[in-house]
Amino acid sequence: MFLAYPCLHAVLLAIITTVIAEQKCDPVGKEGNESPKELALLKRLEQLKGLSFNITDNVGENEQYVYTFRMCQEVFSNMSNSGLVQFNKQMNKWTVVGRINETHIVGGSKWIILTYKGGDSYNNHCGNEKRKAIIMITCNRNTLSSGFTIVTEEREKEEDCSYVFEFESKLACPLEESHLSIGSILLITFASLVAVYIIGGFLYQRLVVGAKGMEQFPHLVFWQDLGNLVADGCDFLCRSRPQNVPAAYRGVGDDQLGEESEERDDHLLPM
Repeated sequence: MFLAYPCLHAVLLAIITTVIAEQKCDPVGKEGNESPKELALLKRLEQLKGLSFNITDNVGENEQYVYTFRMCQEVFSNMSNSGLVQFNKQMNKWTVVGRINETHIVGGSKWIILTYKGGDSYNNHCGNEKRKAIIMITCNRNTLSSGFTIVTEEREKEEDCSYVFEFESKLACPLEESHLSIGSILLITFASLVAVYIIGGFLYQRLVVGAKGMEQFPHLVFWQDLGNLVADGCDFLCRSRPQNVPAAYRGVGDDQLGEESEERDDHLLPM
């Protein structure tokens, strides 16, 4: 008997933990048929899940409300699916403004609008329709979540009334695209590797080998030989006049005749 109670406690704890873990924003539509865009936006806000935000709104001298918003989880377990609740301090009354099981979400380039529908019904306003909370999330790359405020409560209409809130988050910002091309990235990588090679080799030659002067350059002999080979290759491909080519025929002139011996004409002289 005594062993059964700890087991029962463990089972209840596991059930409660599972129920809490399953709490999430539920977009309109049966499971598996929700809008892919809405699911993608909810996944984008995953880092905010479970965070709570509070704001006090002083409407007048005798009216003060405290709003509590929780991202995709219940604010209070005794208020089913309560995503955003209102507390009236004068009347000591809690009201559910919006529920997470009726979630609608849209996004733009630098904003996301999360809507909790299905709140408690109005008593004397808006045709007794159910309340609705609209949370505007605007782009701010410097914060995960800050500046939760109430913008307005629109209840002077016959229908489609709403509570509008806003806060800032970097999750509403567009992804920053890299402006570097593949070629630029490769050049930067190559230049970095060359710099590491030269600096590391210089330090090794100087500190470990004890080289001085030009000998501190890493693999100096190899690079000198490579430079000579490159120079020879350039000379072979780019020189203006090819070598080892027979000279072209030219007329024979006096300047090309070699000096002959003076004895060659001696026999023509008179004796």
